[in-house]
Amino acid sequence: MSRNKFVAGNWKMFTTTATARELASAVVRGLGTDDRITVAVCPPFPYLLPVAEVLRGSRILLGAQNMYPAREGAFTGEVSPSMLLDVGCRCVIVGHSERRHVLSESDDIIHAKVEVGISAGLRVILCVGETLIQRERGETEAVLDGQLMSALAGVAPDALEQITIAYEPVWAIGTGRNASPEQAEQAHAFLRGRIAKLYGEKVAQEVLIQYGGSVKSDNAASLMAQPDVDGALVGGASLKADQFLAIAAAGAAAGRPA
Repeated sequence: MSRNKFVAGNWKMFTTTATARELASAVVRGLGTDDRITVAVCPPFPYLLPVAEVLRGSRILLGAQNMYPAREGAFTGEVSPSMLLDVGCRCVIVGHSERRHVLSESDDIIHAKVEVGISAGLRVILCVGETLIQRERGETEAVLDGQLMSALAGVAPDALEQITIAYEPVWAIGTGRNASPEQAEQAHAFLRGRIAKLYGEKVAQEVLIQYGGSVKSDNAASLMAQPDVDGALVGGASLKADQFLAIAAAGAAAGRPA
């Protein structure tokens, strides 16, 4: 099955207006017209509009790092999917481990975000992953299964084309450690197998599954060479244009023709 790679940069709570523009400009220049890979950047909320201006006319998608699961309402401090669309966002990250473990988001709120995001027309990057303790206890597959089943409950098969799964082992995020290519492939193959049981093999083979967890230019190629690793959700390395572009280039080289 042919699946193009998808590399997304999560800038987290970094950059200023000036550095966000500079970073986006460098990525636009470096990527050029390469159509072998899908690329997105996800700046902090205050910088979505200035980055959108830089990306205009390029192939790079604008993404957000989070959203609230309602179109509008009395939700002080929150941002809705319709607001994201209004400023040019095409995708949104949902369920990142920092939202789950630092900000205590529940499976129920993540499920609501998935449903509202896809109904609004956004491409949802759904993050799942286990902690180090869970891995050491042999609970990786049980954790992934629970997070995936909860997030996709009630989601129709045709909506899966709007969802990208991002496997991010929590123990590898910002730690300098990363899953080996074999560990990543094992988790990705498990996730694809669970999707096949829910939606059938055809749908499962079309779903993109990114790896996220200390992805860098020197390990990107080996990770994305795995048959079930369809790209990367990049954290720290996405803040350095040369590193992010090298990761995108590794994905383009490893990609399968559509």
